[in-house]
Amino acid sequence: MSDSSTDSLSVALFSEMFMADQLARNRLSRALPKGMELSHFSVLNHLARVGDEKSPAQLAKAFHVTRGAMTNTLNKLEWAGHVHIRPDWDDARRKFVTISPAGRRARDSALQAITPIIAGIVESIGVDKVKAALPVLREVRERFDEDH
Repeated sequence: MSDSSTDSLSVALFSEMFMADQLARNRLSRALPKGMELSHFSVLNHLARVGDEKSPAQLAKAFHVTRGAMTNTLNKLEWAGHVHIRPDWDDARRKFVTISPAGRRARDSALQAITPIIAGIVESIGVDKVKAALPVLREVRERFDEDH
């Protein structure tokens, strides 16, 4: 059972996290190249980092979104030429997604646009404070992921 001070701390923590998330999304979205959404950048960045084909279902699971939402994002990325989507040669019901060279360039351009913003925030807060906060934020994320 939690007491009122723990409840107040919990509300304050999550209020700050939600507001920081909203402000970060807004600011970073405005900095992204024209036509790119934060969800597009996230998928391109993920594909660039893993360097391997992923199924739409695997991507949906990684981003904790529905398959329909991921399909919508992937269709937009494919239309823009940022990803290649191919059928699974062994099972025509499945597909595989890879980042295209144009997608890599778009992701790199987006990174160039948002990195100074993020780095500026970290610098203004202080590297040591950010390093101290990361384990707590990571554990919060992991606890929510356990409940998924």
